[in-house]
Amino acid sequence: MKRITSGSFGILQGSRVLFSDFADGGVMWTGQGDRESRHIISFKEAFKAPPIVMTAIGMWDMDHKHNSRADITAENVMTTGFQLVFRTWGDTRVARVRADWTAIGPVKDDDDWDVG
Repeated sequence: MKRITSGSFGILQGSRVLFSDFADGGVMWTGQGDRESRHIISFKEAFKAPPIVMTAIGMWDMDHKHNSRADITAENVMTTGFQLVFRTWGDTRVARVRADWTAIGPVKDDDDWDVG
């Protein structure tokens, strides 16, 4: 369990279209085997410590003739942002994906003192 001991915590949310490979014949639509799409997400304001980041697929457009395989995650989470990663494999054909994310963590409070 991650405990937030700070008196203040923040919640940031965002959404991002990761790719539209159907439109331009990209690898998620035309490729086979292991494929991934990585995107750097920068927070509007830094957290005091790396936050917890939850990811979800907000929209997906997949070929109905093939198995739907998808993995979405947050990697390299830092106080200032993270990498949003979508993966697929096998013969899955993905036309488009939009990812949603939520970051929750401690933030600097006006009462925090910086003695340094």
